[in-house]
Amino acid sequence: MKAYEAVRLYFDHAAERLGLDHSMQQLLLVPKREVQVQIPVEMDDGTLKTLIGFRVQHDDSRGPMKGGLRYHPEVDLDEVRALATLMTWKTAVVDLPYGGAKGGIGIDPRHHSVKELERITRKFTDQIHDVIGPDRDIPAPDMGTSSREMAWIRNQWEKYHGFNPAVITGKPVEHYGIEGREEATGRGVGILAYKLIGHLGRKPTQTSVALQGFGNVGSHAAKFLHESEYKIVAVGDHTGAYFRRDGLDIPQMLKYSLGNKGMLQGYREAEHITNQELLELDVDLLIPAALGGVITKANVERIRAPLIIEAANAPVDPDADEILAARGVRVLPDILANAGGVTVSYFEWVQNLQYYKWGLNRVRQELDHVLTRAFDAVWHQATAEKCSLRTAAYMIAIKRVKAATELAGMG
Repeated sequence: MKAYEAVRLYFDHAAERLGLDHSMQQLLLVPKREVQVQIPVEMDDGTLKTLIGFRVQHDDSRGPMKGGLRYHPEVDLDEVRALATLMTWKTAVVDLPYGGAKGGIGIDPRHHSVKELERITRKFTDQIHDVIGPDRDIPAPDMGTSSREMAWIRNQWEKYHGFNPAVITGKPVEHYGIEGREEATGRGVGILAYKLIGHLGRKPTQTSVALQGFGNVGSHAAKFLHESEYKIVAVGDHTGAYFRRDGLDIPQMLKYSLGNKGMLQGYREAEHITNQELLELDVDLLIPAALGGVITKANVERIRAPLIIEAANAPVDPDADEILAARGVRVLPDILANAGGVTVSYFEWVQNLQYYKWGLNRVRQELDHVLTRAFDAVWHQATAEKCSLRTAAYMIAIKRVKAATELAGMG
């Protein structure tokens, strides 16, 4: 199933429960703007390579659009459109004054030098600088990008428009970034895991966890969960997964990964298993924190965890989600579960506009406050409507975007 089709199915289900007519559904779904640009770049060997870049701006009824920039070989317009749409619902469910956007280039950054990546990033910025800005569309890091790329984008954009660090978030702290941004998505996953199991009467020490993904999101989630005394029995990255029934030494694994080019490959202090085996472990909590579409109709019957937190974007496809719901599996949806990153990006944007800086403790406290308020709203909606947490989250988000659209006028 295509990424955008999956997002639309979730939207349609919630919209029908809300009684939205077809014309309003179409208005809320169709992106405001889709940009596809040519990026001609000279490689280090002197050859010319022409890449294709995308920026989809889905909705701006609640404020300027917000969304990451992804560098990954599988990036295409359908995926970027789906992720931009998800960002609209994500920012709405945590009640940030944003709409959704997303961008991407279909490259593997591991196969390019730093100089090539800088040229690609600056050329891409040249092509989209007139449709992004602090009051229009604010990019941020995503898979395959980091604070380094954000610094390049800001510098290139300011050549056209002048000084304004609020044009982008996820910047280096030294360049008007915010402390706590890199950990934000993973920390948010940990905060929401605590809220979820608390509502179900469980304690961290009684909860075994399998976590697929050990990049920025997965590693920070693992660190937070370990410090909160969860028993993490399995983690994995693109090189494979590692399992120990008595619990993994997460600090040791973080140190190993840091010294091994960010990879777990070769780790010897646990049993090596496949990522598919990790997903099917008999654990209390499963956290897919890597790519989307890892739980499908093909493997859903082998998923044994009664709780799933979607740290990645769209890791559970709609067919699998329906089967999990029928089995009573609780799934905390991506539009809430991984909203920690955009929440702290919002804090960074606000500070840039005010030329004011928060400390790390305040960032963490405010993040906890925003996510707790959003989780409580979703939980209460799900309880009142007798529906899944996913449907409840979409219902809240759709109602907020619909209200803003109607209040702005549609003439």
